[in-house]
Amino acid sequence: MSKAAHQPENNAQQARSRTAWAIGGLAALMLGAAFAAVPLYRLFCSATGYGGTTQTATQAPMAHGTRKFAVRFDANVAPGLNWRFAPETPQVMLTAGETATVFFRVTNLSGESVAAQARFNVSPDQAGAWFDKISCFCFSEQKLAAHETVEMPVVFFLDPKLEQDRSMDAVDALTLSYTFFASPAGQKSGAAEPPAKSGKS
Repeated sequence: MSKAAHQPENNAQQARSRTAWAIGGLAALMLGAAFAAVPLYRLFCSATGYGGTTQTATQAPMAHGTRKFAVRFDANVAPGLNWRFAPETPQVMLTAGETATVFFRVTNLSGESVAAQARFNVSPDQAGAWFDKISCFCFSEQKLAAHETVEMPVVFFLDPKLEQDRSMDAVDALTLSYTFFASPAGQKSGAAEPPAKSGKS
């Protein structure tokens, strides 16, 4: 067979090879983007308060605002975690810029040591950008021995700059909500994360 006859076949093979490499590269790129999406989304939420994500602070503001707010507390436990979890007070009243400390009580009802971590959000969503935590048990994993009960503090304030946010004009009450989930090591591999249920029963 002549060289001319081989040329179209070689071109076709090269085209198929380039297509395969392009598809493989695209798949790798999409996989990388999928892994990066979660931490990038969390970073975005932390920076903007999107979805009710709270902020962190190292100290309280020097100045206070003038508006008072009711801050309510909600405590939940995900199915499969045998803990009881509740706020010691249902709500507090505070002025923007004023620091508050509240306690949550959690009990491990099981007969073995269990580790879990709390996820949280603030509602309404736009309030998350102005809700600052100085200290919170949700910053790290919590491990309770069998039948152990502990009190866990949360130290927070509402940024007085919220009074300049027109979307907060009609807001006079906020809800800080927590849900404890068993740490990944304590969950079955591949198990889907179930919806939360109230832990105040």
